[in-house]
Amino acid sequence: MANVYLAYDTILDRNVAVKVLRGDLSGDEKFVRRFQREALSSSSLSHPNIVETYDVGEDDGMYYIVMEYIEGKTLKQLIKKRGALTLSEVVDIMLQLTDGISHAHDSYIIHRDIKPQNIMIMENGLVKITDFGIAMAMNATQLTQTNSVMGSVHYLPPEQATGKGSSVKSDIYSLGILMYELLTGTLPFKGENAVEIALKQMKEPLPDVTLYNPEIPMSIENILLKATAKNPKNRYQDARSMHEDLETCLDKNRKDEARVVYKYKENDLDDTKIMEKIEDLETIDDDVKEIATKVDEEENDEKESKKDKRKKKIALIISLIIIGVMLIAGGIFAFVTNSNNKVITIPDVSGMDVAKAEKKLEKLGLVVNLKTEKIESDEYSEGEVVKTSPAIGRSVKKGTKITLYESSGTNDVEIENYIGKNYLEEKVRLEEVEGLTVIIEKKSVDNVSEDDENIIIDQNPKAGAKLSKGGTITLYIPNMDLYPDMVGEAWTREDVEEFATKYNLNLTVNEKESTTATEGTVIWQSRRSGSAISEGASFSVTIAKAKKEVQEQPEDNNQNNNSSGGSIIEDNTTKDNENKGNQSENTDDTQSGEKS
Repeated sequence: MANVYLAYDTILDRNVAVKVLRGDLSGDEKFVRRFQREALSSSSLSHPNIVETYDVGEDDGMYYIVMEYIEGKTLKQLIKKRGALTLSEVVDIMLQLTDGISHAHDSYIIHRDIKPQNIMIMENGLVKITDFGIAMAMNATQLTQTNSVMGSVHYLPPEQATGKGSSVKSDIYSLGILMYELLTGTLPFKGENAVEIALKQMKEPLPDVTLYNPEIPMSIENILLKATAKNPKNRYQDARSMHEDLETCLDKNRKDEARVVYKYKENDLDDTKIMEKIEDLETIDDDVKEIATKVDEEENDEKESKKDKRKKKIALIISLIIIGVMLIAGGIFAFVTNSNNKVITIPDVSGMDVAKAEKKLEKLGLVVNLKTEKIESDEYSEGEVVKTSPAIGRSVKKGTKITLYESSGTNDVEIENYIGKNYLEEKVRLEEVEGLTVIIEKKSVDNVSEDDENIIIDQNPKAGAKLSKGGTITLYIPNMDLYPDMVGEAWTREDVEEFATKYNLNLTVNEKESTTATEGTVIWQSRRSGSAISEGASFSVTIAKAKKEVQEQPEDNNQNNNSSGGSIIEDNTTKDNENKGNQSENTDDTQSGEKS
């Protein structure tokens, strides 16, 4: 009745699900009221196991609900993929469901459509109940007819199938059927049509769950029996009671507990009678005689004329004889027809090898087409059966032709070696042709040139791996940031430290006296300018500092007068050495600059 869209909330920065009433229904008052009821009932619920409703409204004739967006899969998808779940998994899921449903019941809201398709399970195992589309507030006016049957027939409570309305115990029955499916991987009641399944829900007992798994303890089986009782009086009083029973069901002391015995008659739902099978056709004549005798006795008590009595008696006997003959003929016809047209339920052969599936089907009297249909499947490996036609679970006549759909595997893409290729060309090819998602990232590497700017230097995953359509591959290209000429550009210590922090370099700073370079600037760097920068690399520089001036000793006149000129020669020699030292320092600075 509605379309659901994935939308983005620009104000609160989150994904949301928007349910919009279909345009062809927005003019239908009945559907509009149902839609509004869903909005009102779900908006009043706030529980971790129930999908949250953020907003409801109407815009230009379009009715909408804004809800929490759940990333996960439905329980139905999980069951189809895995089949029966483990006991601990089933108990955990059911504890969450009964807790959420209890909260809804506390708010006077019955879900009325509990089924695995309406339950989401997230990656972390959190369960979310969705779609209160046919929920009904128990204290509100009922909008649909009393005898209307709503919900899914496989999970439909017997009282709801007979049109007697819903109660909190109706949800408990659906939870019990759902729990059975989680434990066994299959539904307890199947049939060719909805009417047949509904009749089984009303009359047939729940199949023994231990036939699928003998390890299921009696405590679990008792929970199923109490939840799926035909008579609501025999079920749990509320979902909270079922939740409390589930909390202790795996305790060791409950493993061998006694089987549940119903307090009330199970089929005490209505006065409907089902005609029993005709075991012995000869008993029909006895029945006719008994009825005729009974009519005679009743007629003797009546105050009518003998003539009228005789006429009525003869007419009734003739009618009964005709009915008896028709019943006999019908029984013979049904017997002959059934013997010639045996009905077979197509078994579940999905996941089986084609040859094994053929043997199993042919053993039941079905004819398997020699040619299989190939289809892609993410769930089943190549060569395994995905499905059948007619579908699995259908009831067909003996000799019906069955077509098997064989998995051709997933349409995976085999990853090649892209190192050394142009990333722009490979990105376009991988996205447009192979259907992959390509991420480009930079990676530091030594000894690269400007010609390597667009070349792939690494990839993840590596060559030989396989990705499905829509998968992600990361291509790495060189980080082309280069070392600058710090000496020629007169970088200061602060400039170098800022540069080292930016590229996460292990910086070492040395100082050296210089008379030619500006104090505080770089006069040497360990990495040549123009080489590629690698994050985390070691890098050192030398910073110029001013040369200390030599203090000359004051002349002693008396000493000079007494000397024989030796002091003059010594002074001249000292000055020559100083001049040589300056020349040497200038030469070192020049060489350092040239080397840089």
